[in-house]
Amino acid sequence: MSDAWSPGKPDYTALDLPAPPPDRPYVIANTVMSADGKSVIEGTERGIGSAVDQRLMRELRVNADVVLNGAGTLRASGTSSRLGDEALEAIRIARGKPRTPIAAVVSRGGELPLERPFFTARDFPAVIYLSEAAPAERRGAIEATGRPVVTLGEGREFAEMLLHMRQELGADVLLVEGGPTVYAELYALDAIDEAFVTLGPVVVGGADTLTAVAGEAFTRGTAKRLALLSAHANPETDEVYLRYRVRR
Repeated sequence: MSDAWSPGKPDYTALDLPAPPPDRPYVIANTVMSADGKSVIEGTERGIGSAVDQRLMRELRVNADVVLNGAGTLRASGTSSRLGDEALEAIRIARGKPRTPIAAVVSRGGELPLERPFFTARDFPAVIYLSEAAPAERRGAIEATGRPVVTLGEGREFAEMLLHMRQELGADVLLVEGGPTVYAELYALDAIDEAFVTLGPVVVGGADTLTAVAGEAFTRGTAKRLALLSAHANPETDEVYLRYRVRR
């Protein structure tokens, strides 16, 4: 771990990632949290991370075949798979990849803001993973946007979504950007392989303020254990950029 605690910004454009298993992509999770472990302030993640953190998020997208967010993140902040930088796009193209990854959203109820660029823009591909439990009228409204909809079995949504990404989309790497419910579901499936965490120099507080992972609490015996791969302190932003691999 020779680069641990070296100053400045790490380079996330060329990660050395293992091959994926046959039933899902290799899954990397990206989160930003406050010094007291909160993932939102005034309802969104904006205000916790700096512009450098935003840049690192886009560097992680260079490695991804699919970028996933939950419905709550789409409603609160919007989402896309754009890289926002021609140099980052050029790296993907040089590796034989499309200019942008596929953007994906997973939803059980289908209550999605259809006016957002995720549905109206056409400069990036996108797919919606929707539970069969969603009302038919919501499914129809989503399909009317022209974005493809993949139906998932109730109670099996995340496992079926990962299988579809791997076998139907040919995705080797999935980048998950939020939110807490999505992370909880994937950790419960033991389907997150690495976690990239930006620790922001802010204290948010609040007993009910969202943390990075929601869902049922793990026990001492079932809690996910992480191995630190790298850590970079940035004296200009007072952030720390952490990379972990999930121990198995």
